[in-house]
Amino acid sequence: MMTRDEVAKMLSRTLAYSEADQTEIVLVTRDFSLTRFSNSHIHQNVVERNIRLTVRAIVNKKIGCADTNSLDESSIKETVDLALQIARHRSSNPDFVSLPERVKVLGGTSFVEDTARVDPEERAQAISVIISKASKNNLIVAGAFSTGAITVGVANSLGVEAIDQLSEASLSVVTMSENSSGYADFLSKDVKEINPEAIADIAIEKALRGKNPISIDPGIYSVVLEQSAVANLLGYLSFCGLGALSVQEGRSFMCQKFGQRITGENITLWDDALDERTLGLPFDFEGVPKQKVILIEDGIAENVVYDSYTAHKEGKKSTGHALPPPNIHGPLPSNLFLEVGNSSLQEMISSTEKGILITRFHYLNVEDPVKTILTGMTRDGTFLIEKGKIKRGIKNLRFTQSILEALSKAEMISKDLKLKGDSFILCCVPALKLSKFNFTGITES
Repeated sequence: MMTRDEVAKMLSRTLAYSEADQTEIVLVTRDFSLTRFSNSHIHQNVVERNIRLTVRAIVNKKIGCADTNSLDESSIKETVDLALQIARHRSSNPDFVSLPERVKVLGGTSFVEDTARVDPEERAQAISVIISKASKNNLIVAGAFSTGAITVGVANSLGVEAIDQLSEASLSVVTMSENSSGYADFLSKDVKEINPEAIADIAIEKALRGKNPISIDPGIYSVVLEQSAVANLLGYLSFCGLGALSVQEGRSFMCQKFGQRITGENITLWDDALDERTLGLPFDFEGVPKQKVILIEDGIAENVVYDSYTAHKEGKKSTGHALPPPNIHGPLPSNLFLEVGNSSLQEMISSTEKGILITRFHYLNVEDPVKTILTGMTRDGTFLIEKGKIKRGIKNLRFTQSILEALSKAEMISKDLKLKGDSFILCCVPALKLSKFNFTGITES
């Protein structure tokens, strides 16, 4: 992993090659290790060490991007020249105003040295505990344990320079019987917070409880969503319109809705990369400090996030949510938080006369971003609730549901937050009980 000084020197040297009106350099170094296991055996150990240097050159409001993963002098010069050539051959973008100017960036809190230095034996030891516990329960187990860190450096010709590091440890476990499965995971910047036994116990309990699942008819049910399922929905909500570009292009559910109620009053959603409970860099991929942004407050649509391009179009300041260039998605929130309530998961189950407990979703697709309609499947732990108790496992269901309509039916919210998601969109969320959720199909598993 490159040091901060090495990253700073590389950014400065690359900038010096450019003859563009304005130039931006983004350098991302990634050192990640992964141990995968399947059929109760470790079958893969991989280490990825990669570097990506991206050059964004602006000439007369024409923008060109090029990147390389080779940092020898000739490759860097060729990449700078290529970005310049692309810019000169493109049409001017009249909406482009300028790259950001230098603003002081505070240091981040998402790097733990121990997480960056975990070796394969340590990951294998944790996995052996999981395999042993699953075998004692006659279950097959699969999953992945990854550890590592990234360093991100951003500099531009207007004086921006921001460099920081982020570590990440993630363990996911799927346990399987002949006709059921269970899932659990844990994500943290600190590998010492991962407890393999506890994660295995959750996945094992789900697989055992879900044996011999029954089919139920599709329809509208009350549901209790565990945190992974809530994160699945909110991650897609981000793509459906919480960035300024989607609003400016008229494809966001926030269009014409600012100041209006779009969910239940008990829903408050915000983005904050600087909160220590998540993993986030203190700046975005333009080197702009990240701001806490309230997106939905007490059910009212309040704000979306901006990068410098979308902010300039509205005469606003960037909120620090630019993605790596070249970027067709525009800015996106990537460290979401959902306000907690005062209930527990058990209280949600106990209060349900008939409903479904869902561990997580998969195979999600957006049907209508303006209406926030998703379709997808339940997975790895779907249970029928009757008279306040988990009765038995049920076969997985397909759903077609508007996320905003679902969030308008939130009857109970748990008081505990869990960090879920992947390295792109992370969600720190409670569990939810929703009074209505629309299932449209059944499966054979």
